[in-house]
Parts: sequence; C-alpha cells; structure tokens
Amino acid sequence: MNASDSPLLFPDPHDHFAFERPAWEKGGIVAGVDEAGRGCLAGPVVAAAVIMPAHYHIEGVTDSKTIPAKKRRDLVKIIKEKALCFAVGSCSPTEIDELNILWASMEAMRRALLELTEIPDLVLIDGNTSIPHLTLASRTIVKGDSRSHSIAAASILAKTHRDELMMGLHHIHSEYGWITNVGYPTLYHYEAIRAHGITPHHRRSFRLN
Repeated sequence: MNASDSPLLFPDPHDHFAFERPAWEKGGIVAGVDEAGRGCLAGPVVAAAVIMPAHYHIEGVTDSKTIPAKKRRDLVKIIKEKALCFAVGSCSPTEIDELNILWASMEAMRRALLELTEIPDLVLIDGNTSIPHLTLASRTIVKGDSRSHSIAAASILAKTHRDELMMGLHHIHSEYGWITNVGYPTLYHYEAIRAHGITPHHRRSFRLN
C-alpha cells in the first residue's frame, strides 16, 4: 500500500519530522529508507533502512551528499547508537545490469527493510518511485533526504557503508581511483577504464567510455 504525498502539500521546510509525526501520534513506528550509488559506473547500489525513536533529533542529519565524509562518519556512530534498529541491503553490478539501476535501487531498499528487527507501520521512501512487492504502508517523498529526518539518517548510513566498500575495493583495483571517486564517473575513472579495461565490479549496462 502506498500513501500519496497529498496530505502534507505544504509541510514546514524546517520541520524534519513533518512526515513522521502523523504516524508517531498514532503510536506507529516509522522507517526511513534511501539508497546510494545509483549514478556510479562501478560497485553495488546500497540502501539503508533506519527506525529512529519518535521525535529524537540528531543535529546535522540531512542529505548525506551535503555532509563532509568525516562528519558523516561521526553521524553514523550516533545514528547506530540511537536508532531502534537499522539495516543495509544492496544489489550487485550483475543485478544492476539485469534489473536496470532504478529497479535494482528499489530492490536494495526492499532488502534493507526486510532485515529490520522491527516491523514499521510506515515506510518513508526517498524519491518518487514506490518499492515493488512491499507489503508495508509507505509514501514516497521527493528530496526526502533533505525533508525527513528518518530518510536523512538512512541516506547517511547508505552512503557511508557504500563508500567504505569502494575504498576496500580500491586496494584491489587502485588504478581506478575508487578511494576518492568511490565508483562515480570522474574523468580519471573514464581514463582508467580506457587504459585498463573494466573489472567485474563495473556495471556493463552503463556507458563506460
């Protein structure tokens, strides 16, 4: 079941609990879910799902792309300590090639949600696409990682987890610069592909030249 975005047409942009609050007021549990790595040439797409305590605010939690790496790592420690539960899911480059990146991202989110140790009454999804085969009540939120505290927390976990995976792979394939570009399409990455070819970690369905 998917709830539309219409009940909160004009939520307060400074209220990062606006989408969670209606469920919390009914005693419900809310999970935020987001992915990282959709635009990369290499590596998995990674999603995280997080259930935070009602009304618990962590200063600095917002869209992970706007937060410096060190600050993200610091926030990850706090999120993991304070969250009621959290989980990570992913889809491999092979799965991305088979499903396409959009549906692989949705599947990674679904897998993360299935790993939660508590069942949420509402799932807040970053973006405008519902997760297929999800039996939980959900709503999509465009730019949710900057509008919902729960989604922002998931965004930070997903990006940090994925960045660490790619930095680990850098030690095997250092010629691609993954320690800094974490698989994204930089000029250096393209030049390395032209010079060295592709690895099993590259997404063959993406434009790699």
